[in-house]
Amino acid sequence: MLKVLVTGAAGSIGINVIKYLLAEGKYEITALDLRNKQVIKKLKKYKRRINLLYGDVKDNILIDALVKDQDIIIHLASALPPLSDMKKGLAKIIDYDGTENIIRAISYFNPNCHLFYASTTSMYKEKENVSVKTKIELDEHDYFSSAKYDTEMLIKDKLKHYTIYRIPLVLGNPLKDPFMYHVKKNSMVDYIIKEDAAYAFVKGIKYIDLLNKKTFNVCANESILYKDLLNKIVLATGLTFKFVLSRTFLDKDYYSPVCSDKDNLEEIIHYRNYDLDEYLRRLKISCSKRKFAKVLAKIFIKDKS
Repeated sequence: MLKVLVTGAAGSIGINVIKYLLAEGKYEITALDLRNKQVIKKLKKYKRRINLLYGDVKDNILIDALVKDQDIIIHLASALPPLSDMKKGLAKIIDYDGTENIIRAISYFNPNCHLFYASTTSMYKEKENVSVKTKIELDEHDYFSSAKYDTEMLIKDKLKHYTIYRIPLVLGNPLKDPFMYHVKKNSMVDYIIKEDAAYAFVKGIKYIDLLNKKTFNVCANESILYKDLLNKIVLATGLTFKFVLSRTFLDKDYYSPVCSDKDNLEEIIHYRNYDLDEYLRRLKISCSKRKFAKVLAKIFIKDKS
């Protein structure tokens, strides 16, 4: 039975990674995340079926002990925008330094361990029809993308067994999951539904030899104008103060450009299960009681059109 460590296990992708790993029924799973009320609440229902640990990826002693005994590490722990771009150094500490700690442990204690790393397509900026071969030109103030790119370079330099997934705008439930509201409204964007992103990591384990030492853009099969996507989501969930404040005050500095090679991973592992219509249908059902908020959403969108 393969042993799999999932960092950032309580995140919107991490929780679904655990669900899919459990559904496979053939992995010994260790989940790692920071200890707080929200994380404990999300993970407690799995505590009898997985090894559940609370801790920090920057903890050398903890990571050494964990990595020694793993076959696969799905590394999702990250400092997400907009917070990571507001506070200089945060992304480096969590994304780069935390991954460096894992890499060090793999190199010393378990060189055959395979690392799946969650990176970002945001590093392509506003370029069109990008691919993993596109030259990366980073803004010194884009701390999140810079940390992800530097971490990719470190992984490629130090490890023999790795796969890098560059993740675009992730669609979950904006009322519960993090959501990148700070995108320019007239940008064409690629996206991924959170369940499909999670399944890509789990399904990738079966194709580990084909994916080794490769980087992929992990996206849905179609692109959409961000303004249209946002309107559809807000109509499904109803208007929130978070939406209004984010769209009004946040700098529109998050990018999720269209990827010309978005089908490459799908052709190998076939990880896509949900389309946008199905995502919106499920979102509407989960927010069915927010009737007044949905009326406000219609008024707000009509006013802005």
